[in-house]
Amino acid sequence: METSRRAPIGRPRGFDTDQALEEAMRIFWEQGYEGASLTDLTAAMGITRTSMYAAFGNKEDLFRKALERYTQGPASYGARALQERTARQVATAFLHGSVRATTRPGCPSGCLGVQGSLAAGDPGSAARDTLVAWRNEHASRLRDRFRRAVDEGDLPPDADPELLARYLMTVSNGIAVQAASGSTREDLQQVADMALRSWPPVTGPAPHTG
Repeated sequence: METSRRAPIGRPRGFDTDQALEEAMRIFWEQGYEGASLTDLTAAMGITRTSMYAAFGNKEDLFRKALERYTQGPASYGARALQERTARQVATAFLHGSVRATTRPGCPSGCLGVQGSLAAGDPGSAARDTLVAWRNEHASRLRDRFRRAVDEGDLPPDADPELLARYLMTVSNGIAVQAASGSTREDLQQVADMALRSWPPVTGPAPHTG
């Protein structure tokens, strides 16, 4: 009687991939894409280069996975801000979230999405392009949210959703750079609050929540 042959069971990885990716994210966050060498990355992750390639792909692949983790973790304030009831509350949550995320105790200062591609040359062009697309996506989501606010009467009819989104992104990116340069959370909170003072006034009834 012929017995069926079972496929060999693969050896389990000898490391926690989730924790390894967390450490890679922190290295990219602190050192940027080009500044983070494979030696730095694998040492922080506690694995060999062979294990890194097998689990995450090359450095560009690892960076994209780390950026995704950053988006879902420290930078998740952006997605939450979009759910706020009014455009002003969206802007407030976005900038206040930016201040908190870039000055978190025990984490690198600044923003991975900004610091990751600063001074990147040709070797870092792919990472730079990835981060440009990442920032543009955030701006597009803010723009779409503010278009809805105009339609609902929550923003004045002559408000420019594109400009408002770009304004918030510029202030947020500036906050990240200043945080990386050593500015305190209190100082950056004052900057965020000053930026919000120029927000367009509400001219119609507050939108209803459904």
